Amino acid sequence: MTHSSTLSVGQCRHVLALLVATALWSSIAPQAWAQSVGLPLPRLLTTMPMGGQVGKQVEVTITGDNIDDAEELTFSDPRITAKRAVDAAGQPIADKYLVSIAADCPVGLHEARLMTRLGISSSRVFSVGDLPEATRTTPNTTVATAMPVAVNSICNAVMTARAVDHYAFEAKQGQRVLVDCSSRGIDSKLDAVVIVADAQGNDLQVERQNGFVDFTAPANGRYMVKVHEMTFKGGPAFFYRLSLRELPSGTPVVRMPSTKSVSSASWPPVGLAAQAALTEREPNNDRAQVQKISLPCDIAGSFYPAADVDTFEFSAKKGEEWWVEVASERFGLPTDASIIVQHVSGSGDNEQLTDVAEFTDIPSPVKVSSNGYAYDGPPYNAGSPDILAKLVIQQDGVHRLQVSDQFGGTRSDPRNIYRLVIRKASPDFSLVAWGLHMELRNGDRNALSKPLALRGGATMSLEVVVVRRDGFEGDIELAMTDLPPGVTAEGLKIPAGKTRGIMVVTASEKAPRGIASAKLVGRATINGATVERPCRLASMAWPVVDSSAEIPYPRLLADVPVSVSGYEFAPLTVSTAKKDLVEVAANAKVTIPLTLTRRSEFSGATLKLRVFGAGFEGAPAFDVPLTADKAEATLDLATLKPTPGDYKIAFYGSAVAKYRYNPEAVARAEEAHRTATLELQAIEAEAKRLAEVAKTVTPAGKAEADNAVAMILAKQKAATAKITAAAALVVKTTEAAKPKDIVDIIVSDPIAIRVKPVETK
Repeated sequence: MTHSSTLSVGQCRHVLALLVATALWSSIAPQAWAQSVGLPLPRLLTTMPMGGQVGKQVEVTITGDNIDDAEELTFSDPRITAKRAVDAAGQPIADKYLVSIAADCPVGLHEARLMTRLGISSSRVFSVGDLPEATRTTPNTTVATAMPVAVNSICNAVMTARAVDHYAFEAKQGQRVLVDCSSRGIDSKLDAVVIVADAQGNDLQVERQNGFVDFTAPANGRYMVKVHEMTFKGGPAFFYRLSLRELPSGTPVVRMPSTKSVSSASWPPVGLAAQAALTEREPNNDRAQVQKISLPCDIAGSFYPAADVDTFEFSAKKGEEWWVEVASERFGLPTDASIIVQHVSGSGDNEQLTDVAEFTDIPSPVKVSSNGYAYDGPPYNAGSPDILAKLVIQQDGVHRLQVSDQFGGTRSDPRNIYRLVIRKASPDFSLVAWGLHMELRNGDRNALSKPLALRGGATMSLEVVVVRRDGFEGDIELAMTDLPPGVTAEGLKIPAGKTRGIMVVTASEKAPRGIASAKLVGRATINGATVERPCRLASMAWPVVDSSAEIPYPRLLADVPVSVSGYEFAPLTVSTAKKDLVEVAANAKVTIPLTLTRRSEFSGATLKLRVFGAGFEGAPAFDVPLTADKAEATLDLATLKPTPGDYKIAFYGSAVAKYRYNPEAVARAEEAHRTATLELQAIEAEAKRLAEVAKTVTPAGKAEADNAVAMILAKQKAATAKITAAAALVVKTTEAAKPKDIVDIIVSDPIAIRVKPVETK
């Protein structure tokens, strides 16, 4: 009996030592010691397939970052549910879920997330459709291997790198088929090129920009759909949903649903009708064909054909004020609206035009990053190439308004629509928020999704910005409700005339593991009445570690999930020792005691803190010792000069923690390795006993002895494989749990301050 295919316990220990040594050697590479930005957060990266048919069940395979011990796969709509897929023995299959879509689930886009050891993950779009679905499972990069697909169906696939994916369908002469490839609009990195070809693969229609082809079959027969990435990239991040849908002739094209840009948070205005009251009439490109309108108005139009200029005329009186709004880019279209308003006097050859106003973009409420990452501003932009501006009439008479797409000379697409609204002032506001990003001059180039996954004792902050509408300049109070147990939220208001506030969300150290769908709103007083507006949450479609090399794609989310890990704790908690209202005179100094709770070692001796909160953000930064349990913040109101009133502030900064990722996993892996080692020892002892028995076995018992030896060899081989896998897991978890320098944002819990008027004698 030989043991050439197995390892002894001693050999297994040698393998473990060798693996550990190799890992330690590789870990001393310079890049391994580079400072990382942001504590690990769970991120769901892919689901395959990316959706399913309403009323059906589909098996979904997931991938992600920091999703150890993932439990539930959850969705933004409760009519989509998931349970772990299991094998024949009833054991859960890693990274596989059975997703059930209820018959009454709305068709469209929903958010999928994982509840993990660290809390709720970032989201990935999950599409619910009304057509039968399939998933490509074999290569289809040639005409000969084209995957057959039916008209009125959807196929889920991952783009093959450096290749063209082929699909075959049957169509009848005159049959109109919309071939629609969803990619960027469902969080994919794919910039799709879509081609309809004949049965031999010869191109008939090619679309390199819009991801769809409106195809009418010239004859009965077999046709090809070819899909490739613009630069022939591919892989798991380059997924797509290919839809073939029959459309009657003359029916408008309706694309598959797509995510919304951050800019779209400011559309539509409250109370706007679903459909415009008027429609632009063509031709209306010059004074001879001008379209007469009266104010107020609500007009639907399109930037079509190329270089289209739509011209409208209306009468107005001097001193009138009108608000002009155009929506087009906020519909998800590649447009850049421009308006010129002129006063018209005279007629015919004697006509004279006097410029009154020119309107272009809606500016970002805050200065955004100038280079795509958080270097000098956030990597989000709530502004838009659309228009929202005030028109003041300078003199009585006829006025001509021309609306165009500034780059429309290179585009000729009837789907590039717009909506033009001219109204009397209706003051209001729209809000959007995102996880606060650091601005580190030494290399914070990331644009990461930041799910509200809270560690115990942690405080996260959301940057909240406002697009003000029609002259509204008042205060906006921020609030977040429906939070998990142990979680509190305080809004640092957006002051009158300003565009930025902060929402501070804190999990107590004893907060239990949990998740909730929160409600984030802003409240203001407009024309004597209190109004409440929802605040949309924005996130990155993909975590971009270095956005100088990859363009970030932020989008709006459908909901606001908040979770608590229940396993990990914040490396550092900075809390205000005084929980009651602090009262101080407008010309005095106030000292606020701080408590520092450390759960990690840190690089550096001090933490530099600044102040969040209107009226106090001009306070100079100050240092607190990272080795102390107590510190103080002193604010000089005589210098800051806040007006008397009530304020909320918080302190924030950044610190470099020596973070260990899931050290408990090391103990579990080591215990599994010890158990596997003991199992192998027992098997080897049994093998030795059987070898001795085999020496004295009679010819009649030889067959039975040989069978026993074969069985023990099989057990020994399986045990050896188990111990090798356990050794590899020890190495993996040990490496992951090694202290790493990670810089992260530190935010204190808020404190309320009442500034009292200076007493006069």
